[in-house]
Amino acid sequence: MQGTPEPPHSRATLVIGLYGGLALLGLLVSAGRGDADVYRASEERALWWHLASPLVGIALGLAVVALTRVVVARSAWGRGLHTDFRALLGDVSGREIAILAGASAVGEEVFFRGALQPWIGLVAQAVLFGLLHIGPSRRFLPWTAWALVMGLAFGGLVHLTGDLGGAIAAHFTINFLNLHFITRVPAPRAA
Repeated sequence: MQGTPEPPHSRATLVIGLYGGLALLGLLVSAGRGDADVYRASEERALWWHLASPLVGIALGLAVVALTRVVVARSAWGRGLHTDFRALLGDVSGREIAILAGASAVGEEVFFRGALQPWIGLVAQAVLFGLLHIGPSRRFLPWTAWALVMGLAFGGLVHLTGDLGGAIAAHFTINFLNLHFITRVPAPRAA
């Protein structure tokens, strides 16, 4: 029946399938290049770097989330994006947000930073990451530019820590908290 919303479990299944497919593609690209360990970018880092990597990622994620709140509160384009995403996402449960945040963080990081970055470089993978985040209209172009910058930041984090742990943690933190913010909090009025 047309106009009937999809049940939440079917949206979650679609999200897991899409991002799981992207992660699998990343693993295949890495294996095709002869790099079986897509998680570790460098064996040269001390063990404590690999253990601290997710904590560094969470700190970066929280800083980006704080910056997002400032942009939404103080800029017309930030409020506009917030409103547009809120309308686009509709009613999303906390479970769906957690699944989307987790699946996108793992799938995109394995593909872009784990498989593509060692092969095509930091800037090229960030450009492709930005292009993946083109929205349904021109109003979403700031989101595309933001994704390009985040692709550079996540890639830099992988270079710094030597693994995907920090990038996955940062990506999850940003998506999880910002999706809750977008779907639960209306955009503030202009000052």
